[in-house]
Amino acid sequence: MTESLTAFELLLQIDQRCRLLAADLPSQPTRQDSWSGIGFRLGEHWYVAPMGEVSEVLHEPRFTQLPGVKPWIKGVANLRGRLLPILDLCAFFGHELSTLRKQRRVLVVEHQDVFAGLMVDEVFGLQHFAQDSLEPIETLSGPIAPFIKGRFQREQTWQVFSPFALAQSQSFMNVAL
Repeated sequence: MTESLTAFELLLQIDQRCRLLAADLPSQPTRQDSWSGIGFRLGEHWYVAPMGEVSEVLHEPRFTQLPGVKPWIKGVANLRGRLLPILDLCAFFGHELSTLRKQRRVLVVEHQDVFAGLMVDEVFGLQHFAQDSLEPIETLSGPIAPFIKGRFQREQTWQVFSPFALAQSQSFMNVAL
C-alpha cells in the first residue's frame, strides 16, 4: 500500500531529486589580482593614476583667473560650493597643453589639506592591468620623475603617476610668483 505524502514531504523529495540531478556550476578561473587606475595623456605620454588618488574626473570647468600666481595656475572654479584650484599639469612640467579643448579633463585630487583640479590633455577612463605586470623604472629624469611609481606595458607604455606624491611636493605647493 502506498503511503500518501504531505505537501511538505513531497516538496522535500522533489528538492532532493533536483539536487542530485543538478549540474555543477562551471568553475571560475582564479581571478588574478588587478590594478586599476584612471588613464590620461599629457602631450605624447600616457599615464595612469591609481584609483584611490583621483576623486572624480570633470570636463574643463569655467574658472576665474587669479593674479600673482605662477602661469600653470589656470584659476579657481566653484565645484558644488567648494573652491577648486585648476592647475595645468602640462605647464607645471614644462609642456604645452593640447589645443583641443573638447578633450581636456580635470582630475580632482583630495589628499590631506590639498583639494585641486589637475588639467590634462585627455582622459581614457578606467584602465585595468595585472598587478604583477607593474614594472619599476630605474632611469627616469625630468621634472615628472619624482611622481612616477612604475609602468605598465601594452600597445603603449602607461607610466604610473601619483597625484598624492604631487600634492605633497614643495614645488607644487609653491604657487605664488
